[in-house]
Amino acid sequence: MHSIQVTVGSRSGLHARPASLFVQAAARQPVKVTVGRPGQAPVDARSLLSVLALAARCGEALELTATGDQAQDSLKALADLLASDLDAAA
Repeated sequence: MHSIQVTVGSRSGLHARPASLFVQAAARQPVKVTVGRPGQAPVDARSLLSVLALAARCGEALELTATGDQAQDSLKALADLLASDLDAAA
């Protein structure tokens, strides 16, 4: 099992648009990824409702976890996405 901690970079946190972009990217990964606050139960990163329910704000730390052969590459790609300002891409 691999995990990585990342700080949410979107100015308004993981609201609808950034969460949707993140969930779409998670769905394209070859391994199942979970996301959550460190020390709390994670949720499926491919579930928009679950990711929105996290109500993660800008600057908040989240932990991504995955298992499998390509877990590290998947986590790196998703961490880079979460750390970026997805609101600026609008």
